[in-house]
Amino acid sequence: MKTVSLTIDGKKITASEGEKILRVALDNGIYIPNLCAIKDKPEPDAACRLCFVEVEGKDEPVTACTQEVTDGMVINTRDEKALRLARTGFELLMTSHPVDCAGCPANRSCELQKIARHLGSKLKTTRFRKLLRELPVDDSNPLFTYDQNKCVLCGRCVWVCHQHLKTGILGFAHRGFARVVTTFADEPIGGDRCLECSVCVEVCPTGALSLKDGEKAVK
Repeated sequence: MKTVSLTIDGKKITASEGEKILRVALDNGIYIPNLCAIKDKPEPDAACRLCFVEVEGKDEPVTACTQEVTDGMVINTRDEKALRLARTGFELLMTSHPVDCAGCPANRSCELQKIARHLGSKLKTTRFRKLLRELPVDDSNPLFTYDQNKCVLCGRCVWVCHQHLKTGILGFAHRGFARVVTTFADEPIGGDRCLECSVCVEVCPTGALSLKDGEKAVK
């Protein structure tokens, strides 16, 4: 595969032609906010709308997860217009996310906290009206708990369940504000089909899926 040279935030980088900006940046220690990007997935969902960057020569910011690198490309991840778009997307996301960091198992390792710090945003937004969903917590699995209220619909758990493990237990259901990650027919996540491998817990960026006290991931 052809190698190309590009610049990200003033840093000279080489990458394989066809790679996405987001993956090249992350692999070279340059953080770009993201939730739905999955390294092994051929085509990105581009659902979270947090990875905007400026590419020299383009009129508007682009999503780094969808834009392929080209030779001579110059990228700025700190462009104010791109950051403004990311901040708005993040604030909209947080309108339906309960903020209880102290009581959350993902506290200090939550991707939302990392994104907020990077963008200079607050987890509790006052710009938009809060719309909490108040969904039930599924505690039926003996290994982990699923709190749908903390789910950001990134699709990581769905991907590993369907593509990596070939079990197909998790999937998306419903539309719009009612959209959730759930099991077929909304059955409890602790049903017989679950392998209890906890890989879905490992990829969850927010603590929506979390191991129960005293439990450890199955290797």
